[in-house]
Amino acid sequence: MSLRKDSSSDRSGRPFERVLIANRGEIALRIIRACRELGIEAIAVHSDADAQAVHARAADRSMRIGPASPGESYLRVEAIIAAAQESRAQAVHPGYGFLSEQPALADACTAAGIVFVGPSRDTLAQLGDKLAARSRATAAGVPVVPGTLEALPVGGAAYEARVKGEADRIGYPVLVKAAAGGGGRGMRRVDDAGQLIEAVEAAAREAAAAFGDGAVYLERYVERARHVEVQLLGDAQGTIVALGERDCSTQRRHQKLVEEAPAPGLSNEQRRTLHQLAIEVARTVGLRNAATAEFLLTPEGDFWFLEVNARLQVEHGVTELVSDVDLVHEQLWLACGRPLSERTLAAAARAATPPRHAIEVRLSAENPARDFAPDPGVISVWRTPSGPGVRVDAGVEEGSVVSPSYDPLLAKLMVVGDDRPTALARLARAMDEFEIGGLQTTLPFHRWLVGRPDFASAEGLSTDYVGRHWRPAELVPRAALRAAELAARAAADGRGAAPPGIPSSGASSGSSSNSAWWRAGIAEATERRP
Repeated sequence: MSLRKDSSSDRSGRPFERVLIANRGEIALRIIRACRELGIEAIAVHSDADAQAVHARAADRSMRIGPASPGESYLRVEAIIAAAQESRAQAVHPGYGFLSEQPALADACTAAGIVFVGPSRDTLAQLGDKLAARSRATAAGVPVVPGTLEALPVGGAAYEARVKGEADRIGYPVLVKAAAGGGGRGMRRVDDAGQLIEAVEAAAREAAAAFGDGAVYLERYVERARHVEVQLLGDAQGTIVALGERDCSTQRRHQKLVEEAPAPGLSNEQRRTLHQLAIEVARTVGLRNAATAEFLLTPEGDFWFLEVNARLQVEHGVTELVSDVDLVHEQLWLACGRPLSERTLAAAARAATPPRHAIEVRLSAENPARDFAPDPGVISVWRTPSGPGVRVDAGVEEGSVVSPSYDPLLAKLMVVGDDRPTALARLARAMDEFEIGGLQTTLPFHRWLVGRPDFASAEGLSTDYVGRHWRPAELVPRAALRAAELAARAAADGRGAAPPGIPSSGASSGSSSNSAWWRAGIAEATERRP
């Protein structure tokens, strides 16, 4: 790849004067900070539940868009456009989730004379349908996970025989997947023909409720596969580059828990091959702005295309830490028509030989001892780690109310080091420093995970790792649970901050926190209830 130099790549000045962020929580705050660094006025939006949220207070201006329900606020295209027009925003950044991949928002922005910070509406439409994306990848010569390229018929004459015939052709186990879906919704694993029809119908109902589209398809379930994705950027001049890959194999219910860059165990040649496959898919839709191409890595070392997420990813920060490219800055410059920067082109040229390693864990208000069930509440203690190589992207603070109306993600803890062992050691240290009180979080799970030798060696990485190994009832000794219970009671009696009846995920500020039995509970317990 040649590194071009031309006047149009100049990054002096600012891409926009005013940008509205159509999102909430940590990603809204992340974009607000990027805007501030570029001299852009940041406009936040908020529901009634988020009127005093961190992102709403951090922006230059915050505008109400509706009640707590996402369907009446963050998912209302007309409310977002009205706020952008009233604030005279020149551009709208959708973040991730909510309306980020909806062509309707891109269309509405164009109609209102506002720039949509993301791929074009045509790209969103083509990639938002996973079946269309699979067909495009196939046409481009990119291997796809074996499965159907058309939606399954659900209902009607003889549909059961046709669906079973497709499953027999693909081979069990299979996954039923929503064509318009994401986040594990509208997805079912099927191990034999007796489960198939019920799973197809249930997935179609769930997909229709979640996405307004009940189309589903079949895809082979690959045992012991890894989930590896490639960060892509494209400009209006037609240049598309890969900034490296991330391993996102540690998941529960098809939702990511840990991400790292680069993917452990890949050779430089494998990385070049993977990056080129991702670029070929992006070229079929003329990608402009940011997107991520997702692949399965089979135990035999083959890459199979899954889908493209045409937006900024939750885990974009680990790529930033390895590549030294600010992806949100780049998105904003690309949206105003500038070509990819020299820094980005240089980072892409060395992406197959990454200079360092970064790991991210998602800290959510979920109870890992109860199948990661959401556990909303009030954060009574919030103390984040710091030090060399540590980054925390959070959308909450002490006193924040974690509402059941929204995704339970609280923060992303990221670390970077010269290599993976250094990054893992830094991550373990940072998690020891992290204290969260008032509600249960996934922090105990991550402490358990990082302490496992097979995770540290990367030999056990696969999408079913958590399902095979996470058994909290077996892993947590009764003594540690009892120790944590005693410590929690002491905190509730007045020596700690958490109110009665609400669980805690970090050390109490009480005097008992220095005792050996308290430390045992912190290290080993998955549930601590004051």
